[in-house]
Amino acid sequence: MAEEARRSTRHRVLKAGTIEFGGGAIDCTIRNLSASGAALQVESQTGIPDQFTLAVPADRLHRPCHVAWRKSTRLGVAFD
Repeated sequence: MAEEARRSTRHRVLKAGTIEFGGGAIDCTIRNLSASGAALQVESQTGIPDQFTLAVPADRLHRPCHVAWRKSTRLGVAFD
């Protein structure tokens, strides 16, 4: 198995989030979260830019981030 490439350990979560960008906002589910990034589940990746702000109302979190990887209805982001 390949060595872990992430800078910090991710913890499994199930939280509502919003992908916010200049053209609007898209709801997402945060599947795991760490100090350096997160994995998000979305209905569709159509229209999601490479850079956006991730809002997590439950944690009062508002973090600018960029997409590190994309797979079907999931995407990984790294916080800027």
